Amino acid sequence: MRIVIAIGVHRHKEAGAAGVVLNHAAELQKRGHEVECWFLEDVLQAPVNWKRFEALYFAKEVARRIAKETGRFDVANVHAPWGCIYGRWRKRNGEAGGPPYVLTMQGSEERYVEMMKLEERKGRAWNFKWKNRLWHRIYHQRMYDKSIETADYGVVANREAWICAELKHKRGPGRFWYVPNGTEERFFIAREFSPGGANKLLFVGTWLDRKGIYYLADAFATLARENPALRLTVAGCSAAEAEVKKMFAAETRDCVTVIPFVKRDEIVDLYAGHDIFVFPSLVEGMPLTLLEAMATGMPVVTTNTSGMADVVEDGANGLLVPAADAEALAVRTQKLCQSAELRKRLGLAAQETMRKYTWQRVAEQLEKVFELAVRNSRLRSSRSPGNA
Repeated sequence: MRIVIAIGVHRHKEAGAAGVVLNHAAELQKRGHEVECWFLEDVLQAPVNWKRFEALYFAKEVARRIAKETGRFDVANVHAPWGCIYGRWRKRNGEAGGPPYVLTMQGSEERYVEMMKLEERKGRAWNFKWKNRLWHRIYHQRMYDKSIETADYGVVANREAWICAELKHKRGPGRFWYVPNGTEERFFIAREFSPGGANKLLFVGTWLDRKGIYYLADAFATLARENPALRLTVAGCSAAEAEVKKMFAAETRDCVTVIPFVKRDEIVDLYAGHDIFVFPSLVEGMPLTLLEAMATGMPVVTTNTSGMADVVEDGANGLLVPAADAEALAVRTQKLCQSAELRKRLGLAAQETMRKYTWQRVAEQLEKVFELAVRNSRLRSSRSPGNA
């Protein structure tokens, strides 16, 4: 198949969404397909006049490019919300309008809105007051809705968003598929599980309110009081050290190490050099950092929501806590710190689980959805009056 994958983010292999696309493309190419990737800078080669409408400009230009050469690709895989205009174009023009449109969506905007509304009431959401919520409703959410409603087929990275897409938008069974994210083979390393207590915690992720950073700071304050030797590394946060450390209690700041940017060829060593992965995110798709940490054999503590709950089974291959609960996060992290046997059991089970989440397996599932979309598009085209 000739496949175009379009996503309105910059081409950075260290970034989550871009990393998903690059891994999808690499594995599909290994399977014999021709794959072209369009990132933000490939499509919008000059800054747009109105930055807040950048997503819409990108969606419009993607649609124009695909429709300009309708026979160039067999399938157009456009990530949400940037498929909204091409989807409408194809709905209006049918099979002659271009290749079938397969949506890829990481998570649920509905989950994001509800979670951040709760956080705003606590004063823990940075940009989600009523004006921001209104703008999100009339702009971002509408783009997502149209992307879902007009897609021929869709793949969604967590089960909650997959079910929401089917029920809210009344997409029939078989149109949307749960296709999780994956991890690279190089993360499957042999881990040494030291006896006794563990003192090295790791958080990897952008420093955002929705990542549960307030609860990470609160939990670490509790843990550090009980164990002064405890250390936390905040990595890949894309924020300055001072900005990160100001979130923590003054007496714990010297125990926090900040690494704003981590190169992809250094990330395995980062996981290997720490004992426990702590990821208190409030809302996600399916975070690559969690999958990578589990693949290296790290025992993990994360929240019982979104894509985290799809891969972590509490007490079997990791520990789950309620979202926005610093006390529970501290208690369960402390439990891991104190038990070498538990760390080893959960870490080995996490690594075994990740054997089912390699990018090779993900690409196999993605390929099946693409083939289904292409086959049904050709069948509809053969039945059209012009081909009778």
